[in-house]
Order: sequence, then structure tokens, then C-alpha cells
Amino acid sequence: MAVKTVVCETLEKWTNAVADEIQKAVEEKPDLTMILATGSTPEPVYDELVKRCKEGKVSFRDLHSYNLDEYVGLPASDVNSYRYYMENRLFRHIDADPKNLHLPNGMAADMEQESRDYENALAARGYADFAILGMGMNGHIGFNEPGTSADQKTHVVELTQSTIDANSVNFNSPEEMPHKAITMGLYTILQSKTILLMVRGAKKAEILKAALTGPVTEQVPASLLQKHPDVIVVADAEAAALL
Repeated sequence: MAVKTVVCETLEKWTNAVADEIQKAVEEKPDLTMILATGSTPEPVYDELVKRCKEGKVSFRDLHSYNLDEYVGLPASDVNSYRYYMENRLFRHIDADPKNLHLPNGMAADMEQESRDYENALAARGYADFAILGMGMNGHIGFNEPGTSADQKTHVVELTQSTIDANSVNFNSPEEMPHKAITMGLYTILQSKTILLMVRGAKKAEILKAALTGPVTEQVPASLLQKHPDVIVVADAEAAALL
């Protein structure tokens, strides 16, 4: 197992630790292919990367990014779509070329074809050089819930009730929350040359312990990272409390 764990005492240190790894990866290979995540966990990281880019400390001019997932049925203009999140949190504030910043199209007429096309686009670039991931309370990565096959490629998923409950707080009402998403599969993600797992908060302590020290099982999708040759886990002290 090649998992390097970095534990940070403050949010500022945690944010800089993640941003430093991303900046180093971009400096080593300016045209790298990167997998990006959404949600509350990476928000301070994206803010820091925007700041560094505006200060001229890092450039994303040649970056090619592919987001992990997107809700099915939400247009890019919807405030809860991941395209909207990425545009407002990161993309429009950095010097990247918009045509190189990819998300699955949750409004595609044929979602199965969209899944294949998205997988093939990433595969054509030799999959990702660097992936930044968050992790759900049940160890899910992207929308790959417990029980997802490690051989799964990009696909459309029915969201579990626990994920709907966790994410529906962002919607005006639970009824507005989509019940399907398109997500990279575990196979797709695990092809990445380097993976950085971002974990914050005491509520993630149990699942982080299970993911890093428990058995490797599809029932805890993040545990599959134990078999990957190059993983960096950046956790705050609360999330790392049980390690």
C-alpha cells in the first residue's frame, strides 16, 4: 500500500497542503489531466488556487480537467448543477482554457452514450495524471456507492437515499433533488497516476479509518485506494483522530 497521510491541525494548513500538492503537479506537468471534485470539502482549496493564480504563483493555462460527476436532469445554469459550482468556484477565476474544462452533460439525450463518450475522452488522454477526491460518509467516491464494482467505468447511477438526504439540503425542497447522476466509475478513477483524498471533520473519522486500515472491499469504495500505487490523504486532525 502506497498511501501517504498528511494530518493538518488547522483549516488553513489543510487547505495549503492540498493546494500545494495540486500546484506541484501542475508545475511538473503544465498540460496535466486532472480529475476534480465538488462539494463543501474542496471549496477552500479552490478559493486558494484562485488566489494563487491571480497572484501569478500558478498557471492553469494548459490544464485539462474532468469532473467526477454531475446530476442528471439539471441544466448547467441551475445553481445546484456541478457545472454551475465549478464555473463559479474555480473555472471563471483562473487562466484555464474553457474548452479544456470538462464535466459530464447531465442533460444529454442519451445518457448511456454520454457515459461512453466521457470515459473515452478521458481514456484518450491516458486517463488522469492527478485526481482530487472527497469521500462520502459511507466511503463513496464520486457517486460510486457501496457495492459498486471496482471494474465499473463512467455510468449513470440511481442515488441512494442516504446520498439524497445528504445533498438535498442544497435544494429548496427534497423533491427538487435529482435521483440520478452520471459519475466516473471506480475503474476510471483508479487509473489516475496520483490520487489525493481530501478529508475533513470528525464525522469522517470512522469511515476514514475503515478506508485506510480496514479490508479492501467494494462495500467501502474508498478502501480500494489501498491498492493504488500513489495516494496522498490530506486530513484534518478531527478526521484523522482514529488513525
